[in-house]
Amino acid sequence: MDTHSHLRKYLRLYPQWHFRPPKIQTARKLQKLGSDYGGYFVDPLLVSSDAIVYSLGVGEDISFDLSVIEKFGATVHAFDPTPKAKTWLESQSLPEQFSFQAIGAARFDGEVDFYLPPRSDFVSHSIIRAQQYSRDSIRVPVMKLSTAMRRLQHSRLDILKMDIEGAEYEVLDDLIKDDIYVKQIVVEFHHRLSSIGIAKTRAAISALNNYGMKISYICPRMEVFTFIRLD
Repeated sequence: MDTHSHLRKYLRLYPQWHFRPPKIQTARKLQKLGSDYGGYFVDPLLVSSDAIVYSLGVGEDISFDLSVIEKFGATVHAFDPTPKAKTWLESQSLPEQFSFQAIGAARFDGEVDFYLPPRSDFVSHSIIRAQQYSRDSIRVPVMKLSTAMRRLQHSRLDILKMDIEGAEYEVLDDLIKDDIYVKQIVVEFHHRLSSIGIAKTRAAISALNNYGMKISYICPRMEVFTFIRLD
């Protein structure tokens, strides 16, 4: 299925996008890093060996993280509080540039309920209560992005990657509120969740635009975006 077919199918599922669909705002020569499932598009000209890369939500696919390490030699700081992700990572042979913390991202420091996936063979948990997740939950530690950066002594981010099952909206709001400087954001928006919807993604895009971040990539499903700071 080509890109236009994907788009037509997606617009049938989410007719709200018919009105002011998001568009590319800055054309860049992007490169995909990672697998078909877990890969993201970034501008390689904005990444160096001393780049500070945060990967929020890794599950059982760190192909993006490993590609960043292999291509640029940068250290990737990965965060994921789910037990299954932690267990899987412990079974892997990981490069020293991959730094993992079993902590989630939120707009506060503390603990929160993470709702379990609907099937035991799924890995994704969510801070969002929605029909797509179980009513059962576990308690996990979370922290603000600014807290993580302060602990790791980072004053900027070169790449912020987020696949955090609906928590991205509050993390992005908090990022803007705390005036965190980031060059590139790659994020999967979860407006498909029953308790979120397209309006929250529209608001997040608008807020990022006002913060100087412009869209340079949109996936055919209109869920995964790359934003690049223009300054």
